[in-house]
Parts: sequence; structure tokens; C-alpha cells
Amino acid sequence: MPIPRPPLSRRAVIVGTAVIAVLALAALAFVFLPQDPSADTTTRDARITLPESPDSTGTVDIDARLYVPASTPAPTVLLAHGFGGSKDSVDGQARELASRGYTVLAYSARGFGASTGSISINDPDREVADARGLIDWLAEQPEVQLDGPGDPHIGVAGGSYGGALALSAGGTDPRIDSIAAAITWNDLGQALFPNYGITSAEARQALGNITTPAAAEYGGPGVLKRGWAGVFFGVGATSRQSGNTTDANSAGEPSGTAESATACGRFAPEFCEAYTQSAVTGIPSQQLLDLLTAHSPVAVASNITAPTLLVQGTQDTLFGVDQADATARQIAAAGGNVTVRWFDGGHDAGGTNAASDRAIADFFDNTLRNSPSGSGAEPFVYSTQSAIDERRSDRNRRMTAPDYPGLASDSDSTRTRSVDFTATAENQSIIRPPGASPSAISSIPGLGSVLGALGSTGAGAALTSDLPGQSATFSSEPLDSSVTITGAPRVNLRVASLAAPGQSVLFAKLYDVAPNGTRTLPGGGVSAIRLPDTQGIDPVDVTVVLPGISYTVQQGHRLELSISTTDQAYAVPLEPAQFSVAMTDNVIALPTVAAVASANSTVPIAPLIGIGVVLLLVGCVIVAGVVRTRRRTVAEVDEDLVDTPLVITDLSKTYSNGFRAVDGVSFEVKQGQVLGLLGPNGAGKTTTLRMLMGLIAPTGGDIRVFGHKVTPGAPVLSRLGSFVEGSGFLPHLTGTQNLRLYWEATGRPIEDAHLDEALEIADLGTAIERKVKSYSQGMRQRLAIAQAMLGLPDLMVLDEPTNGLDPPQIRTMRDVLINYAKTGRTVLVSSHLLAEVEQTCTHVVVMNRGSVISSGTVRELTAAGGQTEIRVDDATRTRSVLEAAGHDGAVIVDDGTVTVDLTDADSAAVITELVTAGVSVRGFSQSTRLEDVFLDLVHRDNPGSDTSKDQQ
Repeated sequence: MPIPRPPLSRRAVIVGTAVIAVLALAALAFVFLPQDPSADTTTRDARITLPESPDSTGTVDIDARLYVPASTPAPTVLLAHGFGGSKDSVDGQARELASRGYTVLAYSARGFGASTGSISINDPDREVADARGLIDWLAEQPEVQLDGPGDPHIGVAGGSYGGALALSAGGTDPRIDSIAAAITWNDLGQALFPNYGITSAEARQALGNITTPAAAEYGGPGVLKRGWAGVFFGVGATSRQSGNTTDANSAGEPSGTAESATACGRFAPEFCEAYTQSAVTGIPSQQLLDLLTAHSPVAVASNITAPTLLVQGTQDTLFGVDQADATARQIAAAGGNVTVRWFDGGHDAGGTNAASDRAIADFFDNTLRNSPSGSGAEPFVYSTQSAIDERRSDRNRRMTAPDYPGLASDSDSTRTRSVDFTATAENQSIIRPPGASPSAISSIPGLGSVLGALGSTGAGAALTSDLPGQSATFSSEPLDSSVTITGAPRVNLRVASLAAPGQSVLFAKLYDVAPNGTRTLPGGGVSAIRLPDTQGIDPVDVTVVLPGISYTVQQGHRLELSISTTDQAYAVPLEPAQFSVAMTDNVIALPTVAAVASANSTVPIAPLIGIGVVLLLVGCVIVAGVVRTRRRTVAEVDEDLVDTPLVITDLSKTYSNGFRAVDGVSFEVKQGQVLGLLGPNGAGKTTTLRMLMGLIAPTGGDIRVFGHKVTPGAPVLSRLGSFVEGSGFLPHLTGTQNLRLYWEATGRPIEDAHLDEALEIADLGTAIERKVKSYSQGMRQRLAIAQAMLGLPDLMVLDEPTNGLDPPQIRTMRDVLINYAKTGRTVLVSSHLLAEVEQTCTHVVVMNRGSVISSGTVRELTAAGGQTEIRVDDATRTRSVLEAAGHDGAVIVDDGTVTVDLTDADSAAVITELVTAGVSVRGFSQSTRLEDVFLDLVHRDNPGSDTSKDQQ
């Protein structure tokens, strides 16, 4: 029969993941590549010793470089680098600022480059205190202009990690005269664990009172950006340069934090421990959220009084424009002077670019230097895009608005345009499959702009498209006029969920759909949503803030809202779940900002070349993977065994501790057989079944199901139904809902499930519509067996199927298995109830200490020896005749009955001997039970065998 094949094999997934990881790291490296010198400046390196922390007697050494302009003393800029970088990463920007007449101090933050110490993610008492200490050092340098003793005339700048540091320093040191922060965060906890869905009336009112373009309210502990967090943590864990380990120790730092051999690398232990726990669960602990908030600009932004520039990228799935929006609102609310700029870049498009660096330099000219051209804060400048399929010369445009809307009390609020969606925006049912696999791909850390371009092509659309059954889509009518979305759209949804507590997670995206059907995801952004737990399946009204973008939707295009259950970039819960989604008012509110075009196209050529190279590499990898997978698939099928349900050859499993659970097991199961797998605890039965199911990999040997080699995730496993190691059901769903959800997750039509037959087998009556948490153990057992029979698999594997069943149910189960095999299908049963195995199974395999010690039909095993009952007229004479013939051990049961172990003796010869001796034989029958044979086999194999449980 044809076997459905998954889109990618396990090896292809591993190869693809490796390629993506390499490309992501390459993208991060590209962000921080040092630029070519742009000015003739002098430099000198310095190693500045600072306190490890306020309460520590230890110190750290900060590796720094001072860039000195031609004329000094001069206004000064303290320049911080991004995460994973060093002072060398900002060399080009430092030289550009020095060419404009600034003294610049670039440095490697503690834990990076040649600086010692541990990474504490902008700890106020460590990294932020370091910045204050560096300002103290600058105040003593002759090249630095002073406003007073110990008070340099200084600005602080940085991107990403360095941008947050610049803001945190500006909120704690009043000596700072100007701040410029690019592509950075406001609250790192909300950025790494976003939740853009709010359900309370208070949160909706608070959101409604905010009138800035990209405002968002945090909906509570959200969903881990697993892709970005993994890159983030990986860079920090490997940031040490060789030869620096002794520096940290000599500086008084505890040795545990200086060793790079640990999984934490150079991260401080308190951060590493909190992050590790949340990275495993995907849900942030309150301890981690509090720690990240305390280490973020949100903790001090209201203290900033210096003029501040916030430069944020619209191609950034790590720190979206909503993060800059929140920081701007805090500074403005406290009376500070803040300027906001959005540019067509970010972490997904190479980081900052020359234009954003020039904007920072211009901002310092206006706010830090007494220059004739200084004219105060700039208006709101942003770049906007349109769909990649448009052939317009101004696809990327620079726009200028009078100010950033909604910040000042006298500024205009952000305008909104409502777009109506069609009447089909009603309830849609979607599922999250077990294991959340496959998952939708909307963004890859550092390569969001590449995916955006790829998704607009015919070949790439299949890779980035939403998965059927996992996404609900709602569409508008074609727009009668173009609209430029500047900020974060909002939509109201009603969601009902059938998910385990804490597992109601969804992802919202807004597409631009061209008349030819081409779909574009602006910015590659996704809004993660974690809904609160509800009683039953009561729907929840949720307001969703969609990703902030700057994008023009052309006339005739449609908007499409997608609500998905999975996303490759996030820590999606692995338990299956089902959702019902509807738009409550069939409207999406789009923010717009009135502005005028102020520049020509800003499309950079280098990224386009890079996109082409990446697409070529990805295409080659995919083609090679497909070819390799097809060749391997052919090689792994034995045509001589395609009609044999199961063949196990020389199977072995040895664990890392040296324990050999399975040793050279071989047996064959043919069509129509009911085979019992017997053995004491610790014999290796469950381990063998787990390898058969592809749950664990064998150390040696071969398992073939219908000729196909079994590996984890092998397609042939779709022909196998199983119940191994207990049932696993969602307790808040009914029996019927559990069976339907399980089958829907396979992606096969519901009519192929033979659900009615399975429900009849379960024999739960009206209880099938009750929640599983109210079931007894026996009811759960019957439901698990019915699940194994869904689709009427050709081979069914059951581990202790009669556990929890009462005698009538055991008899019913016996009949079910016998009749199931009579249809030409095959059953493999592992059980300790030997009497049931004897009545149910046609064949038996006996295992002990990991090996097969006997096999054959039940009749052959029971006939091989044991007690024979002989009914005669004279029991005493009969015993004498038997003993004379060499059959010792005869026992007189009563005057007319004798029992004796005849072993391999010919029954006919024994009867002849008795009759010749004058004994009248009335009856002759064997009374051997399978239990007797089993115990004898095990005893003879190893009388002192260890009956510990199978190695798990």
C-alpha cells in the first residue's frame, strides 16, 4: 500500500537547521563587522580597571580605545557595541564621529572581547556602573572637553545591546548630555517573551488611551522567541577569547564565572540559571521577568533628561518598533526631549546602516556640539516599503512627519484607518499537532528580510506559507485606495481553546496579498499570544496588537489576517490543542502618519546580492537533501519482506552506563498472527517495543516493518497502531474529542479513521462524551486501545492491554484481538497474564535477560513437556509399570488417576506398555499450562535472574 511521506526526513531537518544556524550566526557577525576607516584620526588603547560590583573587592579590566580628533579638547562620545561584539565592531562608526571632531571612547563591555568579567545583561551595578566609571576616566583625559570638574561634555551611543546600555547610563548619570540608541529594547523580558494579546478591560482601556503609532500593552508572561534567544545565549556562551581566563581571576572574580567550560560561558550565574529554566519550559518565570526588567531601559527611562534619539528598524523580529515606542513614551511623559526615527533595517537586515549612523552623528551635531547648523530635535523620519512585486521606483521611500504622533500633549494623535473584512470572518477551527510539528516558518533570526523576499517568490511561497489545518485566515476586499501602515495595527478576536493549562498559544500575522495571489509578510513580523486559562471551552475576547511596520499596501491589494498554532521561531507547546477563532467586529485598525516624501529610493545593493547568494545556497541544500533522501528511501526497503509485518534481526540496545537491555533479539511476525511477547520484568520487552515504535534508536541490529527499516519518524510507522507505556490523553477533553484530535493531527481524512469501530471497541457507552479526567484506569485503558485501532492499522502493538480491565472486559478484548487478526492484520501483545496469552495468541516469543530463550506456537510450547494425566483402573500398578519403563516421578492422584512428566516420550508407546502390563487405560491427556512452561524456561535460563525493571 502507498506510504505517505513527510515533507522532510529527520536528517534533512538536521541539515536544514544547521544551515539556518550558520546563516543566522553569519548575519549576526555581519551586523558587527568593523567598517573601513573614514577619517585620519589618532588612537590609543587603554585597559581601564573598574570595580567588579559595589559590594565586591574584586575588579574587572575594560579593554578600550580612544579616538582623538585633530583638534582637542573636544566633545566626547562614549560608544558601546552590540551583543557578541567588541570595541573593534564599532571602529568604523568611531572613526566617522572622530572625523566630525569628537573624541570617542569605544570599549568592549565586560565579558566580551578582551575585557574580563561576566555578562550580566546591563546590570545597573555592573555594566551600567562600568559606563559611569568610563565617564570618570574620560573626565581625566586632556583630549576631553569638560563642563566642570569631573563632568565631561559627553554623549553616549550604541546599537542593540549597546543601545540599551546607552539609555540605562543616561537614566542614571546626570553628566550625560546627549543619548543616541539604535535597534534596542525597552523591556528585555517583554521582547524575548512577547505576548501581544490582552484580554482584560483595564488593559484594553490602557491601550486605547495610548495614541503613539506602535503602542502595545503586555498581555502577561508570553512565548519565548526560541530562535533569537538561542542565538543570543549561544553568542554569550562562546564570547570568551582565548588567553583571557587568567585575567578574570586575577581581577578578583570568582573562578566559577570565569571558566568558559560551563554551559553558561561568560554569563553571570544568576542570569544563566533563571534563563535556563525558562528556556526549557518556554514560559518565563517571574524571577527572570523581574531580572530582565531591572536590567532594561524601562527601569530608568523616566529619569532621562538629556536629548535622546531612538533609531529603530522596521526589519527587526528581535526588537520591533513597539520597543522604541514604549521608551519614547516614558521619556516624554517625564518631560524629556526625544526624537524617533525608523529606518529600513534592523537585526533581520544587517543591523544599522550608514544612513542610521549618519543620523546619530547629525543628532550629536545638533545636541552635543555648539554648531551653527544645530537646530534642535528632528521631526519623525521613517522609511516605508511596498510589496516586492511592485515595479515602482519609490518602493522604499523616506518620509518626514512634523513630529512623532502622540508623544507631546500638543501633538496630534496617530490616525487610524479601518479596513473591513468579509463576512466569512467567522469561527474557524484549527489544531496544534502533537509535538507542534511541522511548524510554520515565518522568520529566521537575522534573515527575516531574506525570508520576506523568498516568500514573495513562487518557490519560496511553499516554504513560508501557513500550514493547512493549523491556521485560520480572514481576508478583506481589495482596497479601493492605497494605505500606508505606520505602526502597529490592532484587531479584536474571539478565541475558544481546547488546550492544557498554560498551553493556549497562537501567532498572528498580517499579509499583503497582491491581485496575482502573491503574499508578502511586511517585516517578517509575528505577534505571539498566550491566552489565559478558562473554564471548559468558553471563548475569550482578545485584542491583538500586530507587528509594527512601515508599509504601503497598494490599491487593489487585499489584507489577510492569519492566526496560526505554530511558529518555528518560538517555543511552541508540544501538547496537541484545538482552537476556534473568529473576528469579533470584522475590522482591523491600521495606524497612519501624515508625512511627505523627503528622499529617493534607499534600496541598498549589497543586501540584494546577499539575498541572491543565500537563496542559491539554500536551494542547493534543499536539492541535495531531496536527492539524498530519495536514494536512502530506496535503499532502506527490502522487497522480499514487503508482505511480512515484522522482522527483527540481531537487535541490541546498550545504554551509556554500559547496561545491555537487549542482546541479539531476532524473531518474525507474519500476517494473521497474534504474537505474545513474554518475559519477566527486566527481560527487555518494553525496550524492544520502544525501538520498534521508533521512540529510541537501537545500538545494533535491524527492525523492518513491511520491509521498511524502522527509524525515528519513519513513514512506514503510519501503518502501525500502538499502545505502549500507558495512555496520554488531554484530561479536559472528552473521549471522543481526544480520538478526533489525535487523528486530525495525522493530517488524514476523518473518514479513514473508522472512528465508529474504534468507539464500539472502547465500549464506554455514554461515558465517551465525558471528560477523560473522570475516567477510571480501566476506561482509560479501553480508550487507549481504541486510539491504537484508529485507521485499522496493518500491525498493532499493545503493551499490557488488559491492565485495569475486569474479567468480562478481558474476554471482550480477547475476542477483539482474535477477530482483528482473522482479517489478515497482525497483533503483537506484551502481557504478564499468561492465561490470557495462552487463550489469545497463536505464537509466543519468550525473552529473558535481553535475549530470546524460546519461540514458537503456543501448542508447540505447551506440548514440549510437563505433566500428563492418565486415568486407569489400577493406579498402584500403573505407577509400577511407569517406573519400570524409566518414567520416574509418577504421582497417584486417586485410585483411578496418575500424573507423570513424560517429557519427550512417545504417548502411544507409553499407552502400549500399560495395556501390555494388563492396565486398563480410560483416559490420557496432557495438563501442561503456558505458565508452567514459561516458569520452567526462565528458571532453566537463569535461576537467579535479576528481575529489575526494563531500563528506561
